[in-house]
Amino acid sequence: MTLMEREQELRLVEGLRRRDSAAFEAVHEAFHARLFGFLARLSGNRDVAEDLAEETWLRLVTHAARLRPDTNLAAWIFTVARNLHTSYCRSRLIEDSLSIGTLGLWPSTAMPPSPLESATASETAARLAMAFRKLPLLYREALLLAAEGMRPAEAAVVCGVTPEAMRQRLSRARAQLDDRLAETTAFRLTSLQEVVT
Repeated sequence: MTLMEREQELRLVEGLRRRDSAAFEAVHEAFHARLFGFLARLSGNRDVAEDLAEETWLRLVTHAARLRPDTNLAAWIFTVARNLHTSYCRSRLIEDSLSIGTLGLWPSTAMPPSPLESATASETAARLAMAFRKLPLLYREALLLAAEGMRPAEAAVVCGVTPEAMRQRLSRARAQLDDRLAETTAFRLTSLQEVVT
């Protein structure tokens, strides 16, 4: 989805404040896929993502009349979703038990790959999923918000930090992801050398 024009966004906010069902439908259509993708990758569980997305939309319905006229809808929706996920993790004590299938949730529109390309992509996806899962939650969510197209200033609002702190988080997240990917590559090469010798 392309970013909404600010003018259109302000009209939608006004419609939400008036409890206009057409505004709710437009906002849902504009953000639902992005919201679900964010929650699915963050939680690593489609069922949890569906529940959290539904709860996020219920919160919007409940609090629509109290939105400020200048509300940034993306920041508001993703902040609510992130807070719901944090609460879910705390109540279930599952922060470190994300499933391995996370990357299967990333969208793909490419033509079917060849068997060699499939094998290479599967291996790369597994390595990326493993490296991503090992990142602390604050780095995972920073990367996911950036992947959603949010600028650091917008992601900072969602996470309740300064834009500079978010830029540092993103930088550290990318560096740690690179380090973890290098570790899995080094492990794989060592394992292959042991098999060959």
